[in-house]
Order: sequence, then structure tokens, then C-alpha cells
Amino acid sequence: MKLDSYWTDSAPAFVPEPHELPAKVDVAVVGGGFTGLSAALALAKRGAKVAVLEAGERVAAEASGRNGGHVNNGLAVDYAEVAAKFGADRARAWYRAYDDAVDTVERLVRDEAIDCDFLRHGKLKLATRPSQMAALERSAERLVGDGVDTDVEILEAARVRAEVQSERFHGGLLYKRSGQMHMGRFAQGLAAAAERHGAQIHTGTSVQRIERLGQGHAHRLHTASGTVAAQQVLLATGATRHGGYGSFGWLRRRIVPIGSFIVVTEPLGAERAQALLAARRTYTTVANIHHYFRLTADHRLVFGGRARFAVSSPQSDAASGEILRAGLAETFPQLGPVRLDYCWGGLVDMTQDRLPHAGERNGLYYAMGYSGHGTQMSVHMGQCMAAVMAGDAEANPWRERHWPAIPGHFGPPWFLPAVGLYYTLKDRLA
Repeated sequence: MKLDSYWTDSAPAFVPEPHELPAKVDVAVVGGGFTGLSAALALAKRGAKVAVLEAGERVAAEASGRNGGHVNNGLAVDYAEVAAKFGADRARAWYRAYDDAVDTVERLVRDEAIDCDFLRHGKLKLATRPSQMAALERSAERLVGDGVDTDVEILEAARVRAEVQSERFHGGLLYKRSGQMHMGRFAQGLAAAAERHGAQIHTGTSVQRIERLGQGHAHRLHTASGTVAAQQVLLATGATRHGGYGSFGWLRRRIVPIGSFIVVTEPLGAERAQALLAARRTYTTVANIHHYFRLTADHRLVFGGRARFAVSSPQSDAASGEILRAGLAETFPQLGPVRLDYCWGGLVDMTQDRLPHAGERNGLYYAMGYSGHGTQMSVHMGQCMAAVMAGDAEANPWRERHWPAIPGHFGPPWFLPAVGLYYTLKDRLA
């Protein structure tokens, strides 16, 4: 079993065109994940001179390449909760931003001819208890009643079992606008498109310090490869642990890096895979410590979850893989002792309210905090922030949001075990 991401291992690595680090650019993008690459593409198409500064040796190798492969619409928290806290108008706009985000991914795949197995078969949110089914029904009623998503549909247990070969589920809520894709091949295609339109991509170039030049948006970025002056800077770092806290301390206090872990089976064969998940959607269970799964184009089962409240490391990934192996066996016992070919973990950039944050602070633009729903929103926010930086402030769906620091969070998330215990108890008592 490889302790490596299936998405990056089964996709060609993007090799940037060799360039010396430029002395000056219009825009420097810090981070070569989906947010940064999408923004670089949009900015370059507008005629800007753009440099993407990626600390790692490969683009999209962190959260963008270490997720479950879902491209889902819908908020990370219940729509009714968001409406109660922030008002129905904002909740409706934010929910629809996720619809727009899936549309953005589909558009880029089409316009840039990215071969990444993109499918739009929907997401099925699954109830493992009758009480969860009642909550899904209330959620669907509210979404339809408020005119937010009239496409959602409740599936009773018999319909779920007709497409999900498991006895665990009491029914589900179908979100028909969701999709899926091969994350590694999408990353390669997105980076190639950005470069094709004129952006420079510099891997192995960690940003160590950012120095503001005057009171505007201009900054000098000090990197391992030299310095570059930029008229504008976009921070698209997510929960990455590259580099020190230095210039990024303000963001670090507002994001908790939480591990999410995934295993991928050996190829099951077309017939066996089709019997397992006939509709080939993305699937997620209703719980704080939940499971999510889907099939790949080569008929593997991708099965993930927040197996442990810990950060990702080889030891942590391996331990979490064994927990997921047990969860997979409980969900699909008919697979028997199926071989697991891949196991890995990644960091979710979780915010306190589990909603994204994007805007400007001290002349620096930023977009991050996707809280486990980032593949589509990161791509979308790259496009949105490119428009914001070109003068269209209304393009940011998360603008003018207060973002307080998380109490007691100054560095490594020491409190994760306690958080994990809290959510475990909460799931058991639900």
C-alpha cells in the first residue's frame, strides 16, 4: 500500500517552463494549488504579468491533490443554520456561490480542454440513522421552500439501496448539481493552461517574508530563490505548513489544519464497481466524523473520512488507513479482504464558522478557509479574486466578512484531540 495520493501518483507531473525569478511582476500569487493556479490563469488572460510562487516541488500537491475527488455544491454546514445566523439573503447567496463554483470547474474543463474524467452525476448525502433522515427531510424542505435549490430530492431507503450496495443507509438527500473529477489531471491541465496564457510558475520557491512598499498594494516578496516586487499579491496558501509563521501569522490564527484521510482500493473491475455504486455519484454520510466515497474511472473505490483528529504524517496516515479499512468493511462487507493500493492524508483549512474567507488586509489579497468543500470553491475563488484585483469588488461572494481569530490558537493545533472527542460524543448522542 502506497502512502501517497492516488490523484498525484496516477497523473503526469506538471513541469513548469524554466524561468529565472522575475524582479518585477504585476501580480505575485503565493501558493500553487487550485486557488493560485485558477487566479493565475484568469489574471494572465487579462494581460497581467503573473508569477506563481509554490513552496513545494509540485503544483497542487497539498489539499488540491490530496482530497476525495468530489466537486460538490451545497454548504459545509446546514443551510438553515447559516440562514439563522447570517440571514436568509446571505445564506441563499452563499449556497448559490457553490453552484457557481461547480459551473466554474465545468467551464474551465471545457474551455481549456482538460482531460480529467469530469462527471456531473450529483452528490448523495446518506443517513445512517432514522433521526438523520428526518434532518435531511427538513433540510430539503427548507432548500426548496426558500427557492435556494429546487433540484434536491429525498431518496427513501429502497431507492438508495438500489444504487448503493450497502445495508447501512436509511435514505438520503440528492444534490443533483454536484460533480467529480481526477484531481491530479485537473491540476496538470489547469497549470498548463495558466502557463499557456502567459503566467510563470515557480516551484520550490517558498515565500519567507512579505514586505509592504508604501500604503497601497505593492509588496516585495522574499523567497528562497531571491526577491520579487509585485504591484499586487494574492495569498492562496490554505493550511500549508511550508515556511514559518512570519508574514502569515494573522492567517494562521484563523485556520485550523485538520487531517482528513483516504484509502483507495485495487481496481474492482467494471461489473463489480457498477454493482457497488450504480449511479457513480459522490457520496457522503451525515455525521461530524463522517465517511465519503466514490468510484474512479479505472473502477477503484475511493473511501475517506476524518478518521482521526490529527494532522497528516506518514505514521498518522497509516494509522488512519487502518481505521478507514474497518469503516469500509462495515459499509461494504461484500468486498471482503479487498486490497488497498493507496492511503494518504491531507490538511483541511478549517475556519471557526466552516465557511470560506476572502478579501484584503494590509494591502494583501487572500482566499482560503474552504473547510473541506474546497475543490470547486478554490477554483471559483481564484477566478473571483482575479476579478476583484482587476477592480470588481462585487465579484467576491465572501466580501466584507468579519474573521476573528480562534481563541487559544497560535500555532500547531494542540486542541485537536479534545475536538475529536467532542464530535465523537456528539455523533453518538445524535
